[in-house]
Parts: sequence; C-alpha cells; structure tokens
Amino acid sequence: MGASEFDNVGFGSLVFNRTAMKKYLSSEAYKAWDNCVQQRQVLKNETASEIAEAMKTWALEHGATHYSHWFQPLTGVTAEKHEGFMIPTGDDGFKLEFTSKELIKGEPDASSFPSGGLRSTFEARGYSAWDPTSYAFIKDRTLYIPTVFFSYSGEALDKKTPLLRSCDELNKQALRVLRLLGDKKTKSVTANVGAEQEYFLIRKELFNRRTDLRLCGRTILGAPSPKGQELDDHYYGAIKPEVSKFMKDLNRALWKLGICSKTEHNEVAPAQFEMAPFFTTANRANDENQLTMEIMRRVADDHNLVCLLHEKPFAGTNGSGKHVNWSLSTDGGENLFSPGDSPASNRRFLLMLAAFIKGVDEYSELLRCSTAYAGNDMRLGGLEAPPVIISVFTGQYLENLIDSIINNSSFEGSEGSLMEAGKAVLLRIPKDLTDRNRTSALAYTGNKFEFRMPGASQSIASPVTYLNVIMARELKEVADALECSENPEEDLNALIRKMLKEHRRIVFNGNGYDGHWAEEAKKRGLKNLSNTAETLPEYLSEKNIKLLTEGGIYTVTEMQGRDEVHKQKYCSVVLIEAKTMIKMLHEIFTSVALFSSEISKASDMVLNSAILSAIDRESKELLDNTKKLEGLVEKASEYEDNSSLMVFCSNEIYPQMEKCRKSADALEKLTKSDFWPFPDYTELLFSV
Repeated sequence: MGASEFDNVGFGSLVFNRTAMKKYLSSEAYKAWDNCVQQRQVLKNETASEIAEAMKTWALEHGATHYSHWFQPLTGVTAEKHEGFMIPTGDDGFKLEFTSKELIKGEPDASSFPSGGLRSTFEARGYSAWDPTSYAFIKDRTLYIPTVFFSYSGEALDKKTPLLRSCDELNKQALRVLRLLGDKKTKSVTANVGAEQEYFLIRKELFNRRTDLRLCGRTILGAPSPKGQELDDHYYGAIKPEVSKFMKDLNRALWKLGICSKTEHNEVAPAQFEMAPFFTTANRANDENQLTMEIMRRVADDHNLVCLLHEKPFAGTNGSGKHVNWSLSTDGGENLFSPGDSPASNRRFLLMLAAFIKGVDEYSELLRCSTAYAGNDMRLGGLEAPPVIISVFTGQYLENLIDSIINNSSFEGSEGSLMEAGKAVLLRIPKDLTDRNRTSALAYTGNKFEFRMPGASQSIASPVTYLNVIMARELKEVADALECSENPEEDLNALIRKMLKEHRRIVFNGNGYDGHWAEEAKKRGLKNLSNTAETLPEYLSEKNIKLLTEGGIYTVTEMQGRDEVHKQKYCSVVLIEAKTMIKMLHEIFTSVALFSSEISKASDMVLNSAILSAIDRESKELLDNTKKLEGLVEKASEYEDNSSLMVFCSNEIYPQMEKCRKSADALEKLTKSDFWPFPDYTELLFSV
C-alpha cells in the first residue's frame, strides 16, 4: 500500500478527535474540554452547548443523519438507541437540532438489561451520560457518543463507569507516590492498554449449517480432523489472498475509526488469526476493542465469512484469547514500568514492580474472577492459554534482582547485553531484559505486564478495572506509609524489600503447563480455581468488597448485582448449549438410521455387519446419554437460585454433555460424510 493509498484511508476521519475539535471548536472551548479530560474539571453548560453544535456540524458534514448514546451494559456487548437530528417545525418544514442536553444525557430503557436485581422489570428508567474522555465517532451514518449507563437510583449498570472510577483512583494514588519520590512535574498518570485480539474465520455457508455455531458460537459436537495444528504450518505462515483481502478491508474500516491495527498474522490453529492495536488510554482501548469485535464480524460478513470470537470454537485446537497488555505512563510520556538502563538502581521502577507483585498476590482471586465464564473455561489451561493458577513472570534477570533485594546481597546483572547468533546473523542484536512466557497469567515483557487470561469474546473493562484498582490500593499503602515517615528514603528501600519478601511466592518463571507446577503452587499457598463455578464465589469475599468499595469503584449493592449477573449468564449459556446439543443429537439419530439402512442393503455383509454393530453400540450409548442429558436439563428448572444452579450446571450438565459428545463423535467417524447432517471439522477449518 503506497503513501497515497494510506492518505485515502483517512485515518481517524470518522472520529471527533482532537484534530476535529481544534477545527470546529473555539480555543476556549477546546481548552475547557482538555482540562475536563486531563484534570477532571467539570464542563460548564455553555461549553457543552458549543461542543454539541460543533459535533453536530461535523457529523452532518460527514453524512450522519442520526445520533446515538453508545453504552456498555452488563451483557458484555454494546447497546445503542438512534435519534434523528431532524425534527419538524410548524411550517411543514424541519430543522436539524442537537443540543447540549441531548449530548450530555439520554434515557434508554433499563428494564431489560441484566442488573442482578439492581432494577426490577417494572422499573424502566435508566440514564446514559456523555463520557468526554472518549471520542465520538460515526458509523453507518450515525454519530455515536460514548456514554456511561446508570439507573434512576444511581447504581452503575455498565462496565465503563467502574473503569473510569478505577482510572481516577489510580491517577490519584500514583501522583501521591510520585510526589514522595520527588517528581513535581507530572500532572497525571494513565493506565495504557493494548488488547491483542485472536479470532477464527470460517465460511458463512458452513456456519449456517451448524446449529451449534449459530446459537452457541462454538462447536459442541465434532470429531477431530485428520490434520489439525500439529505441524505448526499455519502459525505465522503466508496469509492466503482471501484472508488478506479481509484484513485489508478490516484495517481500512478500523483506521477510519482511529483504531490503528498494527499487527496481523496467522495464529496457531487452522483458520485462526490475530490482530493487535497500538496502545492507548485504558478507557479508549476498551471502547476501541468493542468496536474492533463488531467491525470484524461485519467485514467478515461482506466477504461471505463469519468471524468467530468464542474462546474455544473447535475442540482439540488452539483457543482464542485477548491478551491485555497493561502499563502506566505519565502525561510527560514516561513509562513507570520501564526499568531504564540500570534496573537495580531505579527505585521508582523497583517500587512499581514490588507494588504490582504484592497486589497480584493479595488479589489473585479477583483477577481470576474477571476472566471466569463458560467460554473461557473451555480455553484456560491448555494449548497456549495460561493455567488457572495465577502467577507473575518476571524473567530470570528480574527474579535474580528480586532475590538479591530480599537477601540484601549484591547483584550483578548483564544489563544491555547483545545476542550472538553466529555468522548467519551478521548484526549483533540487543537482548531484551526478559524472555516471554506463554504459560504465565501475568507476564512482564519489558515495560508492561501482559494479562493473558482474558478470553477473545469478553470486554476488557473488568480485567483492566481490577488491575487499576489493585495497583491503586498498593500505591495508596505506600503513600500512607511514606507520608508519615521521618526517613522516607531509608523506609522506601525497606518497604520495597518487605513487599518482595512477603509476596515472592507469586513469582514463577517456569513452565505453567508442567504438572509439577500445580503441586508447587499448592505448597506456596496459591489457589487453583479450575472453573467458573469454583471461582465466582470468591468475588464477594470480604477483602474484595473492601478493595472495591473503599476505592470507590463499586458500592456493595453494585457488586452484589454483578455477582448475580455473572452467575445467571453462566447458567444460561450452559443450558442453551445443552438444549442445542439435544436438538443436534436427534438430527444425528435420524441421519445415522438412514446410513445404517443404506449399508444394510449392500453386498459385502461381513464388513457392513461390523460397521453396523459398531454403529448400533455407539447409538445405544448415545441414546442413553441423551436421555440423561434431557433429564438434567429438565431438573435445572427446579433450582431457584443461580448459585446452586451454577454448581449443578458445572458438575452435572457439562460432564454429561462430554459423554454425549464422545459417542456422537465416534458415530461421526463411522458414518459416511454424505449422511452426516453437519459440516465436519475438515470443512470448517480448511476451507478458508
């Protein structure tokens, strides 16, 4: 793509960003907006009126006819209600109107969004309020205004509000610490995020013939293909022309929305791919990732493809994650997790590292909760996903440095070393401070931490919110201690050593897939929360409630509501999958019966009798397992609370579904493909 073609893309052309604001706003209004974003100053009504008028003018010039408050309810996806700019006048004409009132506040119906009991069905009023820290944008001739969403009684009903609260709390506590370290220039500290997005592409025609993919987003039945990912020939392989066209159109669509798709490549599994954006502020990164998932699906549809974002669409192949890269930076552009040229003497870096390690150790269950849901249960623990035991990877250099601090011993590190690759590589390549560890839940990768547990389909809002508030809590404790100290410099060194010594157990640089790690983690006292049903009860623990309420992120009521939403969604997903499986199994019985009838008429009765015998055996077992599954689904309706139902779904329904699948997949291998009612794994994975 030449430079002129890049120019034609119009990067950010559909975003009311700083460039657009400077063009359409007065300098006074722009400065007031900037102060609102940078220093959290309240906008005056006259400024909001000017911004609304400018936003309308810009949107109309770019072809918009409607506007929408765009919010992120607890469904995990986005919501919108469109309003027209056009309103009638008394002379049979019309005018185009968009006031500050319409910019600042909307009133979407809140009754049918999940709230976990925060709202009753008959209590419908909800409010959306403009978030000036995230840019408005145009999509489908509609001006989208990022907003928060809350109830008539004031409870947050969305994922964005807690995220914004956590960003404010992190900024507040980080500034306290920086002041104590002698930094008088920094005005704000921001969490920056880059969310890598993995996904699958399959043909739309095949997708439409799979009931499980259409209703559940994953295949709940399916024998493995003779070829999978074992040759590693797809990973980073040449991108096929059809996929390249999709990626090109995806890039152009994202670029217009100001989302810079930096990296794209083939992933490990057949038909699996990945894109990664540039870092941006946590709030905008969250908005942009929601947009990215939507645009992926739409662009795929234009190419007669379907983009699958489920964490485990195909059994036995690599799952899809959403690695959340998280770092902290000042308004001056300094990365607080950057070790600098001499990490051993960089006290600010060591303090940030120690605070992070301490926070992850103390609140690992909360971080695990942020990634616990039905789809991610299929992925975590295997095939490139991290195990469910949370640990922090630092790399050997930093681990040695940590141990030297704990033991109060001298440290000799090879800082700034070069790699030697022999005569095959004529240049001497700078060596990174750490390697990468794909089996770690939280891996330090040079100047940031990579949270590898979030799944491909989920919103990044909760994982980022919890990382923010955990770090804020640890920095608050540091600031509280040092502000009362008579010898801050000496006490800082002691504090760093104390944090590292007491929380050294969470640092693990080995292979998380090794079975010995589970035994070692148990000895260290680290929890092994293997699935959602085991994990979610940890959410409302006393320490988590204290952390999130004292930090101003949630009220107790808001936490209780979210707890109920998470459990209810898990149960709903499992039951939908079980009912879908039952429907598909009945189709299989019919198809297998037709095939059995066909081969019973063939002449080679010796071979056919053996096949018929095997089919009969597997069919009887499948029929028995299907009846048991139907009974369990019926029994699920007897449960009155989601906590008990969640355990029932996890311990009874899912295991029974696995038994059904085993028999069904065995039958698929025995049945001629012409008779099998669904496209098989070979078709699905190797047709793109």
